[in-house]
Amino acid sequence: MAAFDAMSDAEVLNKVGSNELPVHALEKGLGDCWRAVRIRRAWLQQQEGLASPTAVDGVPHEGGIDYDAVHGACAEMVIGYIPLPVGVAGPLLLNGKTYHVPLATVEGALIASTRRGCKAITESGGASAAVLKQGMTRAPVLRFPSAMRAAAFAVWMHEPANLAVAQAEFGTTTRFGRLVSARVTVAGRYAYARFVCATGDAMGMNMVSKGVSAVLEKLQQSDFPDMSLLGLSGNMCCDKKAAAINWVEGRGYSVVVEATLPGEVVQNVLKTTVSAACELNIAKNLIGSAMAGAVGGFNAHASNIVTALYLACGQDAAQNVESSQCITLLEPANGGADLHVSVTMPSIEVGTVGGGTILRPQRACLEMLGVAGASPDAPGSNARELATVVAAAVLAGEISLLSALSAGHLMRAHLAHNRKPAGPPPADP
Repeated sequence: MAAFDAMSDAEVLNKVGSNELPVHALEKGLGDCWRAVRIRRAWLQQQEGLASPTAVDGVPHEGGIDYDAVHGACAEMVIGYIPLPVGVAGPLLLNGKTYHVPLATVEGALIASTRRGCKAITESGGASAAVLKQGMTRAPVLRFPSAMRAAAFAVWMHEPANLAVAQAEFGTTTRFGRLVSARVTVAGRYAYARFVCATGDAMGMNMVSKGVSAVLEKLQQSDFPDMSLLGLSGNMCCDKKAAAINWVEGRGYSVVVEATLPGEVVQNVLKTTVSAACELNIAKNLIGSAMAGAVGGFNAHASNIVTALYLACGQDAAQNVESSQCITLLEPANGGADLHVSVTMPSIEVGTVGGGTILRPQRACLEMLGVAGASPDAPGSNARELATVVAAAVLAGEISLLSALSAGHLMRAHLAHNRKPAGPPPADP
């Protein structure tokens, strides 16, 4: 291979144009991730089908990101990065600890509203959260010669002694993961084995996929040589899709969080009444969502907070689909004088190691919460704590939005925080 790293940028660009150095392999060919980004930008500006070559100059690429960390872990064909505003909502008192929650968003009023909810919770003595269960899932689709063989596989997997065989094989692939259970659903000759695994402080998809692959290979070599693996994911996991199985069985962390807000806090901070907030929650989040046929969407805007927190803290933003499944409940308390609020979220998928958490800004946001990296003393406790923060931040966002809606303040808040007069595009800093 030619010594591409010794060539000028113009020479390298010519090699890319002739496909002697594939554009996707610039990092490997040059041994310099920053230079690869620079040359790829120049290549992109020469390509047909790019509506505005000069638009590439508007995507920042200098400083602000470690391309060595990105390469091989977070993104491919990199040409720069997109800055997002990051704000904080807090102080939020949760389980006796105070947090300032980082949220990355371009939706004006979201952080201000969530912060108001945090204030209401904190002034009321704080929220309490509990993790009900944890388990990342992978459900491969398997094909057998007959439906009877698929049924036999299901019976075999459901035997405790056979699960122990699978657990032992799974354990050979990881120090931190553990196979907890496996349930098989049969459809004709197809079997969908939903493996549930503990994953420590990692979100765990790669860990689980590796372990499940080893289990299936072992079974093909022993009891089920007639089993064909059609796909490591058969869509019963169920990853990045709204699905009843996650709503009922859970995926990642299942969390419940609650708080009781005194009537004076409801009136003075949230600017509404207990009865108005409760009536709206029933009509909107419960009846309205049921009429819409929602799957786990019995809430006002959980996905707003989940997505903003995921972007700030290096989580997989696409998993907001199932992570935002949430039911929000508001009930009068203490004879109607106070307001009891709760959210229950069965599938919060988070991790404090791996993925986007390796990037310095995202890790810094985790450090702000005190949950960065793997816990040396109690493996899994950092991710567990992060899941409770997600749920508590959602609770704050829910009570604030419901209060604004019930008092008729929503449009006024958006006009104040999310509108500016039209003008020329902002100049580069």
